Amino acid sequence: MDKFVHDFDNIIKQRHSVRAFLSNPVDKMEIEAILAGARRAPSGVNTQPWKVYVLQGKAKELVVEKVCAAYDDPASEQDNADMFREEYDYYPSNWVPPYQNRRRENGWGLYGLLGIGKADKDKMFIQQRRNFQFFDAPVGLFFTIDRVLGRGSLLDYGMFLENIMVLAKARGLDTCPQAAWNKYAKIILPILEAGPTEMLVCGMSLGYADTSALVNTFITPREEVSSFTHWLID
Repeated sequence: MDKFVHDFDNIIKQRHSVRAFLSNPVDKMEIEAILAGARRAPSGVNTQPWKVYVLQGKAKELVVEKVCAAYDDPASEQDNADMFREEYDYYPSNWVPPYQNRRRENGWGLYGLLGIGKADKDKMFIQQRRNFQFFDAPVGLFFTIDRVLGRGSLLDYGMFLENIMVLAKARGLDTCPQAAWNKYAKIILPILEAGPTEMLVCGMSLGYADTSALVNTFITPREEVSSFTHWLID
């Protein structure tokens, strides 16, 4: 196998969601290089539907402060349901096999590793809150899309996000894509000074992984190729 192909395969296989980061800063030029590579993602009729917000320092701290305050007040969320409603359905409203099984395997695999049992609601709350601290990553990213675009542009967006994560990994950085931010879009978008037609797609943590953190040993399983591939060959 060609060395380039071998190395590229390994980068993809080594990429995983990191949930504990070091405080080491990430150089702006590194971030720009990652985004410059990621923009080569394909998009229908070259629409390039992505818009990226890079948060560091005080800007990131402000988002963390505001969203954590909302998360810490579940009663307020219940009283203001419209304020905390995602603009698009990331997950199904009705979970069915095999997706429900994989979801449970993922959730309880992570919580089990961290010693969080099904009755440990407080510990679950704290672990979930880590999302809204970007898992201590020095860089927070938010991605928006113009609401005028169709569903196909979200498919394009996924390829752009994958490029970011793979290119980051190739540079010794790690990431965690996060849909958890989406319900707080009405808090986040004004802080970003996003335009009125922008919709939040997701957030992402970016930085150097804390390799000593137990949580970063959690790797989600993947189905075998034979389980999702159908060969139609004469």
